[in-house]
Amino acid sequence: MGEKVAADRFDLAARGRFRDRLHACLDALATLLAEERFHGPRDRVGMEVELCLADSDGSPRMVNAEVLGRMATRDFQSELGKFTIELNMSPRELGGGVFEDMAEELRIALRYADRMAGEFGAQVVMTGVLPTIAAEQMVPGSLSLGDRYTLLNDQIMAARGESIQLDIAGAERLTSTFDSIAPESACTSVQYHLQVTPQRFAPAWNAAQAALAAQAAVGANAPFVFGRELWHESRPIFFLQATDDRPPELAAQGVRPRTWFGERWITSALDLFEESVRYYPALLPLLGDEDPQAVLAAGGVPALGELALHNGTVYRWNRPVYAVVDGVPHLRVENRVLSTGPTVTDTIANGAFYYGLVRALADEPEPVWERLPFADAERNFDAACRHGLGARLRWPGPDGTRELPAAELIAETLLPLAAAGLDAWGVNAADRDRYLAVIEGRCRRGVTGADWQTSVYHQLVADGKDRATALKGLVRRYCELARTDTPVHDWPTQP
Repeated sequence: MGEKVAADRFDLAARGRFRDRLHACLDALATLLAEERFHGPRDRVGMEVELCLADSDGSPRMVNAEVLGRMATRDFQSELGKFTIELNMSPRELGGGVFEDMAEELRIALRYADRMAGEFGAQVVMTGVLPTIAAEQMVPGSLSLGDRYTLLNDQIMAARGESIQLDIAGAERLTSTFDSIAPESACTSVQYHLQVTPQRFAPAWNAAQAALAAQAAVGANAPFVFGRELWHESRPIFFLQATDDRPPELAAQGVRPRTWFGERWITSALDLFEESVRYYPALLPLLGDEDPQAVLAAGGVPALGELALHNGTVYRWNRPVYAVVDGVPHLRVENRVLSTGPTVTDTIANGAFYYGLVRALADEPEPVWERLPFADAERNFDAACRHGLGARLRWPGPDGTRELPAAELIAETLLPLAAAGLDAWGVNAADRDRYLAVIEGRCRRGVTGADWQTSVYHQLVADGKDRATALKGLVRRYCELARTDTPVHDWPTQP
């Protein structure tokens, strides 16, 4: 959600001034790139984990301010909904036993968060959309306290000019209307960060974009939204509609939504920042005091605060990030497509698969993005979100492009690539094998978090439970098994 912001309103000239500053930021970024002022290769990664707070019955618990106020650490912060918090994990070098180190940090942090939440009748749940959240709970009063949340809500609703309409057809159909962006708060994701040099940014982003479908297929963990069974990974389409600031007429004209797959492969990080400025009006036109050109002229490195703020309101599944640490700028690819969970091991396995696959695809002498049309990559992503491991995905091979079952493509083609990519990063064999085996196990058994959730839910309904009772029973069982940290494909399916 970005840094803390505060403003009561904007005058008519605010967006014009902000637009001018955005173009000054773009010019400064272009200069920094041309002058090669960025960090050299460091192979650093980081992770953000969004978490739900639920009561003992599995229903959302609106106590994030109380829980955060009790914590003695700044690693956790609020998210959009009062029933969500976010953990920001320490960045580290990608190599050696990095994934087991990340897993241990995450386990410790979750135990601490669970203990703090317990003091307010809550528990932490790692999932993409908490199945028990009801549409009627998604009201402005469920948004976290804070100027940035209120302001973002007001600006999106003002831009749209009418209520937000959800209409998602999957196994069931969800239609609902909301007078705020509160539904967005039901989406909880994990974000994987990869710091790269400017020269490596375009190959890394293109590779990450090509990998999105495989990630969604094998990491699906959000089959329910407001009690309705939709897609295997419903969070992307749900998030797209819940953040849509376009009235239907603009959507019909082809105006781009703020939650965006993209429309082309890129050649530079600048491509993405320029697109965000070119296509999207500012939601939060808040000017800082920095003149980026003056900072450059004085030999300094500008923070480009306005560009970072604006970029944070364009919700790409692979977002470019510019940041300055210790006076030196760097670029990151922020991969933000996957739901959290179901377990620590599952979450880290998803990260290992992602980092390995991106490295291998980016290093290929004939890169996949030169052989796979961008439209096919987007179609793959849509199919993977809808059908999980049952999707059929198009992928180029030695004999041309073929359409393959997702489980087969991942197990036979992409997992070996991911293993080679982790070797190239210098990840040790034990770390590599432990976490990629989780991905292989899901493919072999045909079980993701979404598959497990829907299986248990349907068993509970078949046993005579009504919808609400079955969903609560599902969440209670989910939480019980998640605490064992056994990967989800090995979970028993008995309710």
